[in-house]
Amino acid sequence: MSAKIMDGHAIAREVRAEWKARAEHLIKQGTQPGLAVIIVGNNPASSIYVRNKARACDETGIYSEIHEFPENASQNEVVDCIQELNRTPRIHGILVQLPLPDHFESRKVIASIAAEKDVDGFHLYNVGALVTGNTVFPPCTPYGVMKMLEKSGIEIEGKHAVVVGRSNIVGKPMALMLLEQGATITICTSKTRNLAEHTRRADILVVATGKPRMITVDMVKLGATVIDVGINRMPDGKLTGDVDFESVKEKAGYITPVPGGVGPMTITMLLCNTIAAAERAQAMV
Repeated sequence: MSAKIMDGHAIAREVRAEWKARAEHLIKQGTQPGLAVIIVGNNPASSIYVRNKARACDETGIYSEIHEFPENASQNEVVDCIQELNRTPRIHGILVQLPLPDHFESRKVIASIAAEKDVDGFHLYNVGALVTGNTVFPPCTPYGVMKMLEKSGIEIEGKHAVVVGRSNIVGKPMALMLLEQGATITICTSKTRNLAEHTRRADILVVATGKPRMITVDMVKLGATVIDVGINRMPDGKLTGDVDFESVKEKAGYITPVPGGVGPMTITMLLCNTIAAAERAQAMV
């Protein structure tokens, strides 16, 4: 068999079209969704991500602005900017591009974002709400994975889902979101003993470890849905995921490619969260 490829670009276009209509409705009511992105330093990858986000906002009808700080900027400068954006009615979402320079305490910076503008879903309020199943702003990458599963018609309830990775950005919230949809969850890490014993039982396997091609074909159940969140640049400059795509695609039922799988969905769900934040603000007027 050969797996069905889950095309992140195609699914992202479909989701963006749905939410663009919602943004246009808001604009007709006098509210244009607004996103502010803060970037500190000159990390080339971060700069590319920020430009892509700004372009995606423009295409979806979202007003965006970028606040750039030099590498040696102080944490107080950035927090002061965030607090000003918290008070700015035109801005409905605030995103701090990570990673921040080493002299920053990322948690304190994120905590300074108003919870109702935390469209990345990293504020402690929204993380806590995720645990209870009431979060307004799910973290964008796992949110994107859930949307891919939905749009691909993959049933979650009653399935055994294995998440390999325990990060606060992907692994932990991913497990919680799958659990909320009725899956039985196993959480593993790259250091889990006998990892293959766990991954071979997965109906849905989500991998986010940052270790290139660590999931091989012998570690996957026949017909499983395999979601590869990893993205690694190899010595030859090519990008690869945490799953050995070429071999695993011959055994899985569904699989995401790298690039072109989960990546396009992450920015898309950021746009969705921003529009949702504007809808909430409009409802309070």
